[in-house]
Order: sequence, then C-alpha cells, then structure tokens
Amino acid sequence: MNTIKQILAIIDPTAESQHGLSRSIELAKKSGASITAFMSIYDFSYEMTTMLSGDEREAMRNAVVKDRQLWLDEILQHYPDVDIKSQVVWHNRTYEAIIDTVIDQQFDLVVKGTHQHDTLKSVIFTPTDWHLIRKCPAPVLLVKEHAWPSQGNILAAVNAVSENQQHLDLNHRIIQDAQFLCELANASLSIVNAYPATPVNIAIEIPEFNPSIYNESVKKHHIESTHELAASHQIAQQNCVIEEGLPEDVIPDVAKRLNSELVVIGTVGRTGLSAALVGNTAEHVIDSLDCDVLALKPDGYVSPLAKD
Repeated sequence: MNTIKQILAIIDPTAESQHGLSRSIELAKKSGASITAFMSIYDFSYEMTTMLSGDEREAMRNAVVKDRQLWLDEILQHYPDVDIKSQVVWHNRTYEAIIDTVIDQQFDLVVKGTHQHDTLKSVIFTPTDWHLIRKCPAPVLLVKEHAWPSQGNILAAVNAVSENQQHLDLNHRIIQDAQFLCELANASLSIVNAYPATPVNIAIEIPEFNPSIYNESVKKHHIESTHELAASHQIAQQNCVIEEGLPEDVIPDVAKRLNSELVVIGTVGRTGLSAALVGNTAEHVIDSLDCDVLALKPDGYVSPLAKD
C-alpha cells in the first residue's frame, strides 16, 4: 500500500459517533483518496411479514434503505471538501456485504470503528470485525474513537525468523504499509519481534542440554534477522524491539510502553477447521491490543467469499 485511492468507510447505524468515517476523512485529506461511506442494514421482521406479497416486502425494504440513505447523505453534507459518496445495502450478514463490495469495486482499504467496553474502556472486537480480519482481501483498519496524534508512534509487528516464504514476504508488506501510514500521520516507526522462550521439557528430557546457551543463540538469531529486515527498509536498529515471550504478550506490552496509536500486523487468513483448532497468533495479538489495528493479508490472498 504505497498509495490509497479508494477507502470503504463502514458506518454503524447503532453508533452515535462514526469514528471509522472520521478516520477515513483524515486519511483521505492526506492521501487524496475518495471515500464510500458504506452501511449494511437488515431487519428480520420485514422478512417475516407473511401477510405481504414478495413485491410489497421488496417495496418496504427499499423504503427502509432509502430512509437510511437520506440519513447518511445528511451526515456527509458536513464534508464538502472531501470526495465522498454513500452506499446502503440490505444484507443479513454485514461482513459479507462489505467483502463483496471490496471485491466488486476494488477498494484499497476498509476502515471500521471498534466498540469500547463501557466500564473497562478496552477495545471490543465484534464478530463482524473478526470475519473481516479473516476474510477481507483488502487491508482492514480498525480504529478507536480518538484521532491519531501528530509525532505519534506506529508499531510494525513482524516475524523475522520464519521458514514460511509467505510470512517473510508479509514482513516486507507490513513495514512498507506502516512506513506509508507514518508519512501520512507524521509518526515515527518501530518494529517489534517476539521470540520463544526455551521449552522447559527439553531441558528436563535431555540432561546435557544447556538452556542458557540455546536461549542466547535463539535470541541472537532473532536480533540479527530483525536488524537485517529493518536495514532493508532503512530503519535504524534502535527502533527495533526484540523480546522473549509469546507474541500476544510481547506486542501489546510494547505497544503500551511506546504509546503506539497503531499496530500493523499480518494475518494469514486461516479458515475452517485449522482456524478453529490451531487458532491464529495474529488474532490472539489483536484481541490483546488496546489501540488501532491495521490487519494485512499476504499478496495474492483470495477471500473464501470471492466468486469463481
């Protein structure tokens, strides 16, 4: 993502403030992108009105869509200096409506507001958010209410030591997209890489095994690989954070310490049984974060919702 031309801003008809739209407008002003403010609505009661004919039901649905379209257009009138249009659809699965639109109209970025827990003030990711993270082919930016500060920090979460070529390619995408957003947001960039601790059972089962030597060599390998990756993108070593632990512990902790407003992370879109059984490191990380998240897919990723 070295340019953004089309942004799909997701409108939440139940929310008072549309921070997904606000962030989209911020980005559009800086990048020159056009915005489509998108809303998917559905009311099961309209489908259940058996007294009406199919045509009458259709007419009622169209009337509801038109009503929401007018409401949305009224909101958009406040932004005359931005290239912005509205689109309202009737669909019983919001995430499918969003992904279909992304595929059909080739959007570069999806921006959606997250919900906040009333008492804990932490970010809550909804089922729609998770579907988008897993299945949307375009980058998905999930944003909190506050705007990005000037001179802030953006954190790129990488896996510098991987035998999987897809992961290695994704590292470069993560850093490139993070650099692009740093330019737009006037922010500094840091890289975080977590490495695993020595498995305790190895030390017990193999008496001659020296955990401290093993740990040092793993750490050294991760430091060298991360610095090499950073150098290939002209990023200084002092902007790299390499720490021992699980990614879902290390990355949110580093984001909090650096006061990062955004974490850029790659998600290798697992679906089906493997996703249910193995889970997904990126998803565990995202679930533990309390800031904005940009979730990216590998190049060439095909959504399971793509039409053949």
